Amino acid sequence: MSSTQTGSNGASGTPPVPLRFEVTLLAVTDVDRAKAFYERLGWRLDADFPLGEHDRIIQFTPPGAPASIQFGSGLTDMAPGSAEGLYLIVEDIEAARDDLIARGAEVSEIWHGRGLGKEGMEPGPDPERASYASFASFADPDGNRYLMQEIKTRLPGRVGLGDSEALAALLHEASVRHGAFEAAAPAHDWWDWYAAYMDARERGTSEDEAAEAAGRYMAEVKHVEARA
Repeated sequence: MSSTQTGSNGASGTPPVPLRFEVTLLAVTDVDRAKAFYERLGWRLDADFPLGEHDRIIQFTPPGAPASIQFGSGLTDMAPGSAEGLYLIVEDIEAARDDLIARGAEVSEIWHGRGLGKEGMEPGPDPERASYASFASFADPDGNRYLMQEIKTRLPGRVGLGDSEALAALLHEASVRHGAFEAAAPAHDWWDWYAAYMDARERGTSEDEAAEAAGRYMAEVKHVEARA
């Protein structure tokens, strides 16, 4: 049997080639209207440039997300507003809903139970605030619909480390930034500071903001404060 022969479960004996899902294509009727909507939401504008003489492509990335959306003109034959069930994962669904409403989005009431479908949905957040159980939705001006899901703790094995080179660079950055805190703080577990710093950076904050967030985490949660 060769090392690549398929087993009884249909899986190859060799690891699969990495396939990183990074972009979803949306169809819109008015490109500038859609662009203005996502700008109001505070999503990062990655690109807005022409494709040839008449067409155009725009890309946005939600805060803290590893994947992006693209829309424009001359890109697809899909009907505008045909995308639905585009998951956005949040840690606090009530705070996320309030923020989106403040930015001009029309967000549904929160429900719990089943996220997609027509049945199994109960009003309000999950009584236990269990991960994967609370939802809300909103749409862009064309009707492309997003489903927000609250996840506080993920199931084992659901979080990957992503690109090794990028992770190494972030770890190095954290080690440099941690030096100032370490010099002014009592003995502590460095990985606690690293985790808070890297989490903040993954959310799109600057290095200075991430260092401040890590300091607050250490003081408020770990009761370790840097000396002035």
